[in-house]
Amino acid sequence: MNVLLIGSGGRENALAWKISQSPMLEKFYAITGNPGIAEFAECIENISIEDNSAVVKFAQENKIDLVVVGPEVPLVNGLVDELKKAGIKSFGPNKTAAQLEGSKIFAKQLMKKYKIPTANFEVFDNPEAAKKYIESQGAPIVIKADGLAAGKGVIVAQNLPEALNAVDEMKNFGSAGNKIVVEEFMEGEEASILAFTDGKTIVPMISAQDHKRVFDNDEGENTGGMGTYAPAPVVTENVYTKVTEQILKPILDALNAEKILYQGCLYAGLMIKDGKPKVVEFNCRFGDPETQVVLPLLESDLLEIMLACAEGNLADKKISWSKNSAICVVLASGGYPKSYKKNLPIEGIKKAESLGATVFHAGTKISGNEVLTAGGRVLGVTVTEKNIPAAIEKVYKCVEVINFENMHYRKDIAAKALKWL
Repeated sequence: MNVLLIGSGGRENALAWKISQSPMLEKFYAITGNPGIAEFAECIENISIEDNSAVVKFAQENKIDLVVVGPEVPLVNGLVDELKKAGIKSFGPNKTAAQLEGSKIFAKQLMKKYKIPTANFEVFDNPEAAKKYIESQGAPIVIKADGLAAGKGVIVAQNLPEALNAVDEMKNFGSAGNKIVVEEFMEGEEASILAFTDGKTIVPMISAQDHKRVFDNDEGENTGGMGTYAPAPVVTENVYTKVTEQILKPILDALNAEKILYQGCLYAGLMIKDGKPKVVEFNCRFGDPETQVVLPLLESDLLEIMLACAEGNLADKKISWSKNSAICVVLASGGYPKSYKKNLPIEGIKKAESLGATVFHAGTKISGNEVLTAGGRVLGVTVTEKNIPAAIEKVYKCVEVINFENMHYRKDIAAKALKWL
């Protein structure tokens, strides 16, 4: 099979690493890729992932059998629809189905209609009306931009001034913030469950837990994710069953009832309290950095599963998982998630790999023989071990040998798991 991967982040590096292990793979390309992805695929840097016609043309000219779409923007922009018109199979939902992530309002209203557990909410396109509502509800309270905001369009306000200010901040997200969702604050512990689906069958993956805040102890601003681990012990067997039966199967049934075909990866961001899961949000693709810990625990052929999702025969596939644990620690540029320097030399990647880590590139570039920083989240250092404590010990030994100027990272990734052991 000839495969084209769309994207250039840590998630796509993990996807490339796993896809490359498939005996079904023949030629492998990536648009636009990164230095980590380049170890597995030929990277095409002169095509934008947002240029649907150029991507389709490349896929046709290179006889691509399957296009795997990593990030949300091309999905929401209808890349899968254009590929389908050209007769090219893809892993990822079409434009209508991708509204589950592309519009918070669409997702919340669908959940409300089909009684899928989530926080109570109201929708506003008038900032003053939103503020009046917030004043009537009090804090803590959650304010969300309706559209895509690179994983940062959500503000959990702990007090009233912060909440009112959050309404004004929504304009920073451009058109994504023209409409906002104000929802009740949910207490509990967060977790993520990703699932494969072909539109008829849905198969949940192993659970994971992301760490969104930039600093230890969940302090500081929200980020795209500072690290993650899998499986998440807050997702007990009982909770996992509830997520499958009360959330994943019902949302697929809801989409089908609305005559929307959803094929690809469906990501459920969850809040769990007293063993009861509720939906925080849905995403229409693999999570980042959840992918970096979920895929190392997948024992089955990822490419085979993706093809089954695209062809509608997922029910025929047996998917098996390792009993081990995995942890990913994100190494970020100083100043992230605000402004930061780029083009700083990175040392120690090979040393970390020699100690047993898989290092996924998220924001890097090559200059001569050097790997340089090129983004806010620079690297994801992933290890697998027999249990969480062993993985914590190993991952931080590997992190310590990597260095670039002003590098920072959280030192408490997976600490929440320890109270469950």
